[in-house]
Amino acid sequence: MPVGFRIRSVTERVDPALCARAAALPAANIGDVMHRMQTMRGGFRAYGGRRAAAGPAFTVRARAGDNLMLHRAIDIAAPGDVIVVDGGHDLAIAQTGELMLGRVAKRGIAAVVIDGAVRDVAALATLDIGVWACGATPSGPYKEGPGEIGYPIACGGQVVMPGDLIMADEDGVVVVPLADAAAVIAAAEAHHAKEIEAQRAIDTGAATDRSWVLKTLEAKGCAGG
Repeated sequence: MPVGFRIRSVTERVDPALCARAAALPAANIGDVMHRMQTMRGGFRAYGGRRAAAGPAFTVRARAGDNLMLHRAIDIAAPGDVIVVDGGHDLAIAQTGELMLGRVAKRGIAAVVIDGAVRDVAALATLDIGVWACGATPSGPYKEGPGEIGYPIACGGQVVMPGDLIMADEDGVVVVPLADAAAVIAAAEAHHAKEIEAQRAIDTGAATDRSWVLKTLEAKGCAGG
């Protein structure tokens, strides 16, 4: 198929059990254990009725302001997938809205992440689906192409491969490479447990060791602490 108009099946996906574990964690904790290297850029806002979601990436590359390939992706993505759209970070024309995303919700797709814009904001908040986008505009999309499905894309400053683990919440979106998903989620669970203990100490007024702050400043030559 010619580059720019091609569709490839997603043959390998992250384990659904790992997706369920990821969905129970904050995106921030998952990003932390990957050394902040796999977090999409700031600006993604949660527009859908689900405020957190996780699933395997179903990748779409679309021309800015065009949703032909997104329409096809909606028909062929598997239940539980997260459709991830490289929309070129264009906010002048929405790539999707209430009608399309209502169909997505009916198909059992977990979420849609768009590096671009959406519309029908009030209606999206009522849908049983996660929707993350970088902005909203009333301008509707074209349906001409070109575009691609099932190929590597760039979204929010991250490379997204088909089948990677995508997790999003109200803080934003993280990308976990498929091969690393099991180790990353295990590490994120341990990190989250430590943060729960730290919060419990704060809530109860328990003594905590804050000496690391002064030691770090001293190591950098900061005087007067």
